[in-house]
Amino acid sequence: MSKIMCGSSLLRLSILAWMLAMATAQVASSHNYADALSKCLLFFEGQRSGKLPPSQRITWRKDSALKDGSDVGMDLVGGYYDAGDNVKFNFPMAFTTTMLSWSVLEFGQSMGSELPFALEAIRWGTDYLLKSTKVPDSVVGVVGDPNSDHTCWERPEDMDTPRTSYVVTKEKPGSEVSAEIAAALAASSMVFKDSDRFYSALLLNRSIQVFEFADRYRGSYNDSIGEGACPFYCDFSGYMDELLWGAAWLYKVTKAPYYWDYVLANIHYLESTVIRKVNGGPYLTGSVTEFGWDSKHSGINILVSQWAMTDPTISSSFIPKADELVCSILPESPAPKSVTFSPGGLLFKPGGSNLQHSTSLSFLLLVYAGYMKAANKVMNCGNNVIITPDRLVNFTKGQVDYILGSNPLEMSYMVGFGQKFPQKIHHRGSVIPSMDKHPQHMECHEGDLYFKSADPNPNLLIGAVVGGPAENDTFQDSRYNVPQSEPTTYINAPFVGVLAYFKV
Repeated sequence: MSKIMCGSSLLRLSILAWMLAMATAQVASSHNYADALSKCLLFFEGQRSGKLPPSQRITWRKDSALKDGSDVGMDLVGGYYDAGDNVKFNFPMAFTTTMLSWSVLEFGQSMGSELPFALEAIRWGTDYLLKSTKVPDSVVGVVGDPNSDHTCWERPEDMDTPRTSYVVTKEKPGSEVSAEIAAALAASSMVFKDSDRFYSALLLNRSIQVFEFADRYRGSYNDSIGEGACPFYCDFSGYMDELLWGAAWLYKVTKAPYYWDYVLANIHYLESTVIRKVNGGPYLTGSVTEFGWDSKHSGINILVSQWAMTDPTISSSFIPKADELVCSILPESPAPKSVTFSPGGLLFKPGGSNLQHSTSLSFLLLVYAGYMKAANKVMNCGNNVIITPDRLVNFTKGQVDYILGSNPLEMSYMVGFGQKFPQKIHHRGSVIPSMDKHPQHMECHEGDLYFKSADPNPNLLIGAVVGGPAENDTFQDSRYNVPQSEPTTYINAPFVGVLAYFKV
């Protein structure tokens, strides 16, 4: 009984702290969301791998990894480095591409002059994903030996660690990485439908082929290419959520009954709990409330709710689950919580790189708010706590403003935005002097000197959103604190859509 009372008291204190923080934030002036959106998109140019185009705006980055794929007789040049390392992990890269595409589909009309850069960011990903799926009945899962890469602190332009290509096949399947790529290609095909019909058709046709491969030859890439995937992006939640995610996106694009029937026939595979990696180990959590590069559960419910709200013949089970996600987040809701809040008001989930949760869940809440508004829907979280679309928007704005500087430290967690932002991010290219300043080749450990330096990074990775503060709102601006100081593409990708919404 004492443990229950203690937990309830902590929850009440967390809610009170959040309400106080939000009341304080209301008097703060709004941020320049247009500038934040521009920088958020610019970040992706700093993560590019391959031959850089003349239009490259982050000019301290140069060409890199120009022989990728040669070990398997393929051209795998291009794509994105996932974070502060020099590996191309296709699973989170595909999720990044899906979220960039969904951002444009929902909020592209608000992006204005930034829309071409958003399309360019998507295409840099899809061009590479097309290369990765070019050989029938096989999908490239990773390029670059992650263990060797993480041993060295090298610029991507210098790296001489093995660029091993890890490929899943019929005999050694990888349904999660394949199905996520299928989702990315399907979503992006909608993005380019009006501007480049040939490219759009190519993306859709490849998506259909890759989804069929992922479904027919089921298995986890944990087992097939374990040394390339684990422990870096080991799949903890299983591959059925990716298969359902891919099918849902293909239904959204094609309206083919096969994909909707597939979702309905397989939705039971999503159990009430999922396993998520937290601090190196498994963490059990509710499937309804999980969304990120590994778990697509709540994203499926939000995506499907768009047509479930408007078509009475469609199963309504997706909408209650989407409502459950919302009620598990909002502080005033009496429902069991899937998040906690820092004293300053930032939502938290267990594990590192917390801003991936804040940006991803904020994106889902904004999208759902739009679907609710279109359907004239409100929800009751219990005890007559009624949630409106506007409430979701206001809540999300609080998360965005916190990230951009309305927090106890008055620090922006986006590099280059505002007057105070992280100076020592965990990122190889940002830490080591650029080729312009130091054109000589640098060996594996020659960058260690710069990593250990107390000086700020010499190269600004503008727009990079780092992992973020601790749960008490403190932040250690240190390259050694990887969970707090490392940026990732899948933190920025959903933030693109969120910032586009508030830009208006």
